[in-house]
Amino acid sequence: MLAKIEFSVNLNGEKLINRLMGAQKSIRAGKAKIDVNVDFTHKLCAALMLQPFRNSGSPLELVIGSLCIKHPNLFGKSEKLDVLWDKGLYDSNILITYRKPRPEWLAQQSFVVQHSISPEIGVHGLPDDNFSRSGSGGVNLSRLSAGLDLSEPASSNWSSKTSIKFEHIRPVSDEGRSINRDTHGFPVTCSGGYNDSMVVVKQESRYAKANDRSFSQFSLQIEQGVPILSKWLIFNRFKFVASRGLKLGPAFLLSSLTGGSIVGDIAPYQAFAIGGLGSVRGYGEGAVGCGRSCLVANNELTFPLSQVLDGAVFLDCGSDLGSGRHVPGNPALRLGKPGNGIGFGYGLRFKSQLGHFQVDYAVNAFQQRTVYFGFSNLPS
Repeated sequence: MLAKIEFSVNLNGEKLINRLMGAQKSIRAGKAKIDVNVDFTHKLCAALMLQPFRNSGSPLELVIGSLCIKHPNLFGKSEKLDVLWDKGLYDSNILITYRKPRPEWLAQQSFVVQHSISPEIGVHGLPDDNFSRSGSGGVNLSRLSAGLDLSEPASSNWSSKTSIKFEHIRPVSDEGRSINRDTHGFPVTCSGGYNDSMVVVKQESRYAKANDRSFSQFSLQIEQGVPILSKWLIFNRFKFVASRGLKLGPAFLLSSLTGGSIVGDIAPYQAFAIGGLGSVRGYGEGAVGCGRSCLVANNELTFPLSQVLDGAVFLDCGSDLGSGRHVPGNPALRLGKPGNGIGFGYGLRFKSQLGHFQVDYAVNAFQQRTVYFGFSNLPS
C-alpha cells in the first residue's frame, strides 16, 4: 500500500478528515514490465471551514490522489519511461520522464515534459486569522515545461545536475480563464500579457557528509533566464539551503538556513514566499512576506520520550530583507504582510512499523496557534 497525508488544522475551527486507499500492480507488456502505483485519497468532510478557494462543481473535484506508471524497457534497450500524475483539490501535476541508458562515468540524460496547475497562494494569498493561514488570491499558474536534465556522476560528497528547459507560464482564474491581472488590477506576469515564456538554464550542486554524531548538507541552485527572443525573460536567481545536525547526548539538534535572491526580470510568481510548513511554522503559506530576496532560519531539538515516541521543540524565523516592495505590484504591501515573522512551538514524533506520525503545535508573533499533522514514510 502507498499513502501519504500531510495537513494542518487551525485551532479556530478548521478541520479536514481524509481516508486513504492505495494499490500496486505490475503488468506484463511483451518482454517488459510496467509498474503501476496508485493511491487515492477522498475528502470525507470539512467541518467549520471558511469558504474554500473555489466552489466545487463536481464530486470528482473532491477526489485527490496519484498515479505512477513505470516502463523499464520501452524500446527493448533498457530505455526507461516514467509517467507521474498527481491531483489535489486545487492543483494537478503531470510529469513524463524518458531516460536512455548511458555508462556510469558519463552524465545521465533525462528528457522531461511537465504540466502543472496550482494556486499561487504564496504570493497572492490573503493572510487571515492573524496570519496563521492564507486564503485564495484568485490567481492560479498553468505551467508547461520541456527540456533536458543532465546528472553528473557523484564524486566524493558532491553531486550536481544541470538542466535546460523551455517554460511557458499562463495565469488563470479559479474558473480556468486566462488572466493578466489580479483582483486589485495589478499585472500577474512580467510581460503584462496573458503569459510569460522563457528558456532557463539551471545548475544544482549538493554536498552531504555524515557520521555517527553529526551530518552536514548544503545545496545551491542557480537559474539563468536566456533571452533567445526579445520578449522572453532574462534573470538570474539563486537559492541555497545549509543544514547541520548534531547529536547532543540523547537529543538531536537540527539547524538550517535558507536564502536566495533574484535580479533582472521578475514576475510576481517568481518571488520568494515566506511562511508555512517547511518555512516559518505558525503562519499561512506566504503570510510572512514575498520578495526578491529571503532568509529563513529553522532550529529544532528532538529528544526521546520512549522507544517509539520523540518530543520536539522548534523555533523558525524568516524575512524578505526589505525586498517585498521590489516585486512588481508590491503584493506583500497590498495584502498587509509584515515582511518578518517568527514562530515557535513543540511537537511529537511517533514511529511505528506502519510509518511515521508527527504533530506540531506552533505559535506566531501574533499569538495565533496552529497545529500541523503529518503521516508519511509508509513502506510499500
